[in-house]
Amino acid sequence: MITDFKNKTAVLTGAGSGFGLECARIGARLGMRLVLADVQQDALDRAAAEIAALGAEVLPMRVDVSKAEQVEALGAATLARFGAPHLVFNNAGVGAGGLIWENSARDWEWVFGVNVMGVAHGVRVFTPMMLKAALDDPGWRGHIVNTASMAGLLTPPNMGIYNASKHAVVALTETLYQDLALVTEQVGASVLCPYFVATGIDSSERNRPADLAASAATRSQQVSQAMMGKAVGAGKVSAAEVAQKVFDAVAANQFYIYSHPRAIGAVQVRMEDILQQRNPTDPFAHKPELGEELRKALRA
Repeated sequence: MITDFKNKTAVLTGAGSGFGLECARIGARLGMRLVLADVQQDALDRAAAEIAALGAEVLPMRVDVSKAEQVEALGAATLARFGAPHLVFNNAGVGAGGLIWENSARDWEWVFGVNVMGVAHGVRVFTPMMLKAALDDPGWRGHIVNTASMAGLLTPPNMGIYNASKHAVVALTETLYQDLALVTEQVGASVLCPYFVATGIDSSERNRPADLAASAATRSQQVSQAMMGKAVGAGKVSAAEVAQKVFDAVAANQFYIYSHPRAIGAVQVRMEDILQQRNPTDPFAHKPELGEELRKALRA
């Protein structure tokens, strides 16, 4: 756990918007040194200028987290400028939906490249330097937070590619927690599982690389995009509130971080399905009108 953030270093991916930017704002207010990484240059430039204006030391880098060599360069630059980071927030992510058999090979490569390999690269690059810092100083403390989703604990229909990527992040982070516990008590881990929060993830296509460009959207993908935009727009929990939950969890050494704790009821139902070998429960059982709307849209 990290209880005093002043003069500590944080690495934040997806720092140009959403949770990453809000965590940067909190970090600046707490007196942290901040390494800001984002694939969108204009958003990164705005974030870096804002955070620097708050008085924080800032190292901005344009990084595509799906690229191993770019995350390795981020790690090297961080180590050279500030030393081993105390907080690493592997947060960059993209969203995509539609019926799972309609996702193209490019869709899978893009979503898993960012959502899964981006986290894996962050863990692979930064954990060893954090462990070395811990070994060199018994008083040193570090923490890694990976952004998953409630979709990493559930299996809502018509968004299978996103679900699969976020389930991978949950499993990766749970294992990271267990692996760290084998070798140190000085570095912890948490997984962030937000529900629908306005972060900009519903417009992820703006940052999709040209070589993985999508073909014409299918009907199910159009429906998914519309429903995602509606749900995110109606969200009552802000990205700033979730960012504060991240810092609170790091200070308390809390592993699971939820934006909407009431959504855990659906996770319990899924676990009971598994334990009792039941067929998966209708995800719209509590709101059948939504299920009917989706079925009508897809069968039109």
